[in-house]
Amino acid sequence: MRNKSFWLVVIVLLVAFSLWIDLSKNIEILNPFTNQPLISRDVDIKLGLDLRGGLQTLLEADVPADRVVTTEEMTNARSILENRANGLGVSEVVMQVAGNRRIVAEFPGVTNPEEVVSSLKQTALLEFVDMGSTPIAEGTIIQTDFGSTAAATDPNAPADAAAPIVYHTVMTGTALDTATATQSTTGQYAISFTLTSDGSDVFGQYTSNNVGKYLAIVLDKQVISTPVIQTAITSGSGQISGNFTLDSANTLAVQLRSGALPIPIKVVESRTVGPTLGEESIRKSTLAGIIGLVVVILFMALNYRLPGSIAALALVIYSLLSLMLFKLIPVVLTLPGIAGFILSIGMAVDANVLIFERLKEELRGGRNLRQAIDLAWSRAWPSIRDSNSSTLITCLILFIFGNTFGASIVKGFSVTLALGVVVSLFTAILVTRTFLHTVLDNLKIGEHPSWFGL
Repeated sequence: MRNKSFWLVVIVLLVAFSLWIDLSKNIEILNPFTNQPLISRDVDIKLGLDLRGGLQTLLEADVPADRVVTTEEMTNARSILENRANGLGVSEVVMQVAGNRRIVAEFPGVTNPEEVVSSLKQTALLEFVDMGSTPIAEGTIIQTDFGSTAAATDPNAPADAAAPIVYHTVMTGTALDTATATQSTTGQYAISFTLTSDGSDVFGQYTSNNVGKYLAIVLDKQVISTPVIQTAITSGSGQISGNFTLDSANTLAVQLRSGALPIPIKVVESRTVGPTLGEESIRKSTLAGIIGLVVVILFMALNYRLPGSIAALALVIYSLLSLMLFKLIPVVLTLPGIAGFILSIGMAVDANVLIFERLKEELRGGRNLRQAIDLAWSRAWPSIRDSNSSTLITCLILFIFGNTFGASIVKGFSVTLALGVVVSLFTAILVTRTFLHTVLDNLKIGEHPSWFGL
């Protein structure tokens, strides 16, 4: 604490920055030379599905039951679907892998659920399919030996109809490196693509061995183009042609750039969720938080007098810093998440209670204030460390559980509680101790014993 002036400056700057973020919905920093924004960011509070309402969807890998779905495939599918949803302008999307084959998706505040569901159903599964010597008309739904057979089944076909032909998939869209919409000199739109090194090897070998045969470009089991292989293609690039408009070409290129799904995905269940808690619950939660904060401040001030009042100021700073982090990260606040934050307010004073009880003991033992503060903190630290570490370990377990089983409510609680614990440690270790030394170092305990509850 010899550098308490330095830490006071740091704390003041942190409080000023926190107030700026907490009171803003958007922040923007301009370049003084060009007057262009260097930083522009939305820092409004993000509310979860239970508070805003929206769309909740359950997705599942659309592959045969005996087909093993790897964790990597599901994780990649989740990332791709999340990017696609963000491309639709849906914010605060929450997607979590649940179990081995399912993904739980939440879209708070969605006003066009049909469009979102439609986009999720369009898996953008791109396949390069061997047609042999027989071309197939564009628009035909075919069955391939990759993924689900559901897309090839005709519900109107008679029971004794012949089994559909299964075509061989040479490679899928996972071999794509880039994809962009282009326009030819004749005004036709297409998608130009390049392949990865592995994809180039597979494509080059196949086209070398099948010159003069047909290679269908198939999107979600529907033939969009059936070009003839004129010559071996070893350059690792090509073009997807078809009856594209500018919009459809751009849409397909975006889907392919964000990544072709490693496995087909189907929508198992989709429902619109109303704001079951909504504004009334937000109001009550905010009121509960304010009441809890006031009660804790009064307890500290009445029980520990001057040190308690200083700790109360540190608690206010704790609240400002926590809210700043929630807005910057950002944390999507659900009602359980708000409950985790309110709980952390009570836990934030645990360290101060331990320190101040030790402070009283040291003062009764005849120590001066400077010695008493340092000894109280150092002797209370092991208990503070162990109690908060156990809480953080519990938060980690809850987060892993919620992430594994798609329980976003549990994740929200664990995240806000963990952030609250970390910030409370910062305020107890640095803020409260700095304030105590700044205010109390020059006081004589014998002249004002009542100020310390003695």
